[in-house]
Amino acid sequence: MIFEQASSTLEWLTQLDANKKPARNFRRTGIIGTIGPKTNSVEMMNKLRTAGLNIVRMNFSHGSYEYHQSVVDNAREAERIQPGRPLAIALDTKGPEIRTGSTVNDADIPISAGEELVITTDDEYIKKCSKEVMYIDYKNITKVIAPGRIIYVDDGVLSFKVLEIIDEKNLKVQCLNNGKISSHKGVNLPQTDVDLPPLSEKDIADLKFGVKNKVHMVFASFIRQGSDIRAIREVLGEEGKQIQIIAKIENQQGLNNFDDILKETDGVMVARGDLGIEIPASEVFIAQKMMIAKCNLAGKPVICATQMLESMTVNPRPTRAEVSDVGNAVLDGADCVMLSGETAKGQYPVAAVSMMHETCIVAEMAICYPPLFNELRTLTSRPTNTVETIAASAVSASFEQQAKAIIVLSTSGTTARLCSKYRPTCPILMVTRNPVSARYSHLYRGVYPFLYSDPKKVDAAKWSEDVEERLKWGMDQAIDLGILSRGDVVIAIQGWTGGLGHTNTLRVLESQ
Repeated sequence: MIFEQASSTLEWLTQLDANKKPARNFRRTGIIGTIGPKTNSVEMMNKLRTAGLNIVRMNFSHGSYEYHQSVVDNAREAERIQPGRPLAIALDTKGPEIRTGSTVNDADIPISAGEELVITTDDEYIKKCSKEVMYIDYKNITKVIAPGRIIYVDDGVLSFKVLEIIDEKNLKVQCLNNGKISSHKGVNLPQTDVDLPPLSEKDIADLKFGVKNKVHMVFASFIRQGSDIRAIREVLGEEGKQIQIIAKIENQQGLNNFDDILKETDGVMVARGDLGIEIPASEVFIAQKMMIAKCNLAGKPVICATQMLESMTVNPRPTRAEVSDVGNAVLDGADCVMLSGETAKGQYPVAAVSMMHETCIVAEMAICYPPLFNELRTLTSRPTNTVETIAASAVSASFEQQAKAIIVLSTSGTTARLCSKYRPTCPILMVTRNPVSARYSHLYRGVYPFLYSDPKKVDAAKWSEDVEERLKWGMDQAIDLGILSRGDVVIAIQGWTGGLGHTNTLRVLESQ
């Protein structure tokens, strides 16, 4: 059954065939993998690339600069020695966080449900936490919290209820479950608006490391408002202006201010780990669907992350629930899905990427694209700018012509991103001379970046000749990869002149 024969998405779903394989083996959804001790080598990165990895992620909550430098170097060497799609590098910041102090001799101190103690910001207790007094490094906690609120420690392993604000440094709390007080554990304050600065000194230093090493994107942790994104852009500066900022939404504040954040950011990550502590776990899937839908409508990439194939850290096969989680993220509209411990420390990193790849391909078949395109076009505010108008028209033409690809000649990747917004059934082939956009375009669903290395023609009179050469080269690359066959209908998008923001021309061609 083809899309045009389905009158609705429901009818399309009733016709799905679990045994059917995609006619062409291309995956629209990007795959991000965290690099850790198990995968930080040129050989392993290329195995992950062969399995389907598009973006390597460095987690700056762990590791030294020497270690992260080795990840950058290995990623670039892996791309150099093995031809294939460009490999993007992402820097994930630690972000502003709240932690407990240390116990004497770093001992684990048992505590029982019902016991009362004092949580303090008094520096006298930084290194002598006990059952009676536990230090937290957030100085303003007594100003922002209220009696009855909950304090989570160590990802919710320990929970405390606030009974009383004693004074500007001390809270009286009651332990809600049995557990142990340990050193340097993370603290979450659900339903409490914290006023931590958007960037710590470590974050600023880490961002400067990213600029120096020309990373392609930053995953910014614990974004709470749009001004946090502006603060990051200021640190990245002119040298890092092409680095894409992806806002990680991890708490209630981020959800409350999501519209403001979406206006400022280049993309969003639904970071379900901390989010599932900050809000009830049963509400996370609603937050996920809301954020993905808003990103889709805004035409900005969105990543779904955390525990997607968690059991594959130790098992060669995932649970059925995990596979469904990945598939449902694709159906929700996620542009990318991410692996964390599965590839950083897991026993089966290549198998995890392969499973992600296979699940995404099948899930993408379950989407009835024409109704989705019509919804996106109907809900988009008008007037649209010229580039978006051309992108939407190209996707519409691809449906009507049953085109096998949309070829975009782009510098910044904006046209390819806006084509991706309207979710064509065919791949979007982005031909660019910009090595940075060739890599961060992996964030956009359905975009295949091709880096064109021939120098730009200086003579303006040869502009049309240069356009034809790039279109022909892009088609040839797609034919070599099996994405296109000769004689296939292709929709081409280009500008009337060189540079940014000039896209205004759509053509219907045949691949030769």
